[in-house]
Amino acid sequence: MAQTTPNHTQTVAGWAARDSSGEIAPYTFKRRENGDSDVTIEILYCGICHTDLHQVKDDWGMTMYPIVPGHEITGIITKVGKKVENFKVGDRAGIGCLAASCMECDFCKSSQENYCDQLQFTYNGIFWDGSITYGGYSKMIVADYRYVVHVPESLPMDAAAPLLCAGVTVFTPLKDHNLIESQRKNIGVVGLGGLGHVAVKFGKAFGHHVTVISTSPSKEKEARDRLGADDFIVSSNSKQMEMGKRTLDFILDTVSADHSLGPILELLKVNGTLVIVGASSKPLELPSFPLIFGKRTVKGGIIGGMKETQEMMDLCGKYNINCDIEVVKPDDINEALGRLVRNDVKYRFVIDIGGNSSSL
Repeated sequence: MAQTTPNHTQTVAGWAARDSSGEIAPYTFKRRENGDSDVTIEILYCGICHTDLHQVKDDWGMTMYPIVPGHEITGIITKVGKKVENFKVGDRAGIGCLAASCMECDFCKSSQENYCDQLQFTYNGIFWDGSITYGGYSKMIVADYRYVVHVPESLPMDAAAPLLCAGVTVFTPLKDHNLIESQRKNIGVVGLGGLGHVAVKFGKAFGHHVTVISTSPSKEKEARDRLGADDFIVSSNSKQMEMGKRTLDFILDTVSADHSLGPILELLKVNGTLVIVGASSKPLELPSFPLIFGKRTVKGGIIGGMKETQEMMDLCGKYNINCDIEVVKPDDINEALGRLVRNDVKYRFVIDIGGNSSSL
């Protein structure tokens, strides 16, 4: 393992955390030359994910400093290798969480690279050449084209950036449960944050009855009027939770804070499914009776494969689905991270890396 190899000759300006304080500061580093299977991308925008916050502070005990975060990247391709297919210079491109996988296992061969046991991430990972991966808080990036997607022309590059993590994270469970082109179902979304607000948009675009389940009564107007939710349940209101029992076919739980799954499971119909995509730092409380007496299923999921990610981006272009964002300058990253800790954003921060207008 090394930060760079002799092939890392391109000097890049970026922003990094150097220790567990999580403080982000300007950082100059090297990226590899564009290889035969690589594309070079001038980065325009990069979303700030909650994962970035955990990684810069080493909350999970796996951070390799200095760390350049960022796995919600949009930009313009400036160079392509001779073995690259389906991409050309000038294309609008996106990079999500994946940087490399073995490309030989059953998961890779079935477009589920996100479950490959040799998966490496866009930042804080180890690339094929042994170098540490650096993410999108930087001016440019070199990536294997097989882990890059096209950004539809109809999507603004800033609001499209968080789709590459938040978007595919909530899209894949809907696809897995045949909720993209199915008859109208009653689906629930737990939490109305960076993941949840996109899940509501997908649910409505795909023609379903969407119920938001939240601890915050103040979010009801936002859920209904701005995002188009059909119903709203305050999870701390026992009367509302009782009335909601056995009404939902499917629930997507996007909340990372500690919470009990028992009351949420009771909202599912018999044979209903709860999919967890919010990563709680504590073990989940999962009582057995709601499972046993409702023949219910609890599953998890992480992002999506590359084929799913491109499909998700294309559908976002078709239905005009974007993330609701607040654009910040690189100098304001630390302030944005502090606000993210307090959930003070609707609903995702995006860094204007290239100094561009949001009309791109």
